Amino acid sequence: MESLNRMAIELVDEALDYAEELNVGGYDLENEATVLDFGVEFDGGIEAGLLLTEIQTAGLATPSYELGDLDGAALPYVELSTDQPALSLLCSQKAGWELVTEDFEGLGSGPARALVAEEEEFRRVGYTDAFDLTALAVETEAIPTESAAAQVADLAEVETSSVFLLAYRTASLAGSITNAARAAELATFRLAELGYDLRDIVSATGRAPVAPVAADEQTAIARTNDAIAYGGTAHLTVREDADVFDSVPSVAAEDHGRPFGDIFDELDWDFEEVPSDLFAPASVTIDVLGGPTYVHGETDEELVAQSFDL
Repeated sequence: MESLNRMAIELVDEALDYAEELNVGGYDLENEATVLDFGVEFDGGIEAGLLLTEIQTAGLATPSYELGDLDGAALPYVELSTDQPALSLLCSQKAGWELVTEDFEGLGSGPARALVAEEEEFRRVGYTDAFDLTALAVETEAIPTESAAAQVADLAEVETSSVFLLAYRTASLAGSITNAARAAELATFRLAELGYDLRDIVSATGRAPVAPVAADEQTAIARTNDAIAYGGTAHLTVREDADVFDSVPSVAAEDHGRPFGDIFDELDWDFEEVPSDLFAPASVTIDVLGGPTYVHGETDEELVAQSFDL
């Protein structure tokens, strides 16, 4: 497999070339790292969100955007498909980098994680990347700083001038789109957490409604999680049958049925205290090659509509 970061950087170059058309800002920090603002101070947009999703998955997944129906309301949905679920979704798209310095805080996803390769997914897949340029998408309320870029450069073992940070608020159009694109990732991750071999997941497709942009980050975080846990669907094609498939969708979680805003409030917004089995699509179909097809879970459009304040 080619370098995830090399494939992603080609898409970053596209974002730089068409920054004005995408409503994206691009500029250099003092330490020569590059920041692309997809939705912090710039508006971003639909195409920016889709391109950001492609970069997060290193170009190995295909996102699409279409108008659908949610509880009687016309609402956009994002669908994402990949034939490389382990690499594109868990070794790249997964938000696994807590980017915290003395003057910055954000949650990182994207191929830069593969240059560090310390998370369990990389050991399971047996993949470590090597490239001299890198990209990290950062969900944050502020523009990344020099110290944030320096941390990425240090851990990824590249020069700061080789670091590209793609920043966006959860409460932005790009944030709503790229979070809706995580249904397949979360289904794949949940199946892996249940002990299923990542190498036996052949393909993954996910779909979820795009949350209306909220006025604040906490509301946006709650809405985007509700969008997947109660409105998201996924289809996985796998090689081997197993007895854990019914535990993949969010309906298997004990706290299922409660809006994420209520759950977060109860836990004082300590994300580590939220049960991990809630972070999954509402409904999952798993198709075993040459074997049975399982359907588990169901969506709750009424809860999502309430979360979206429709």
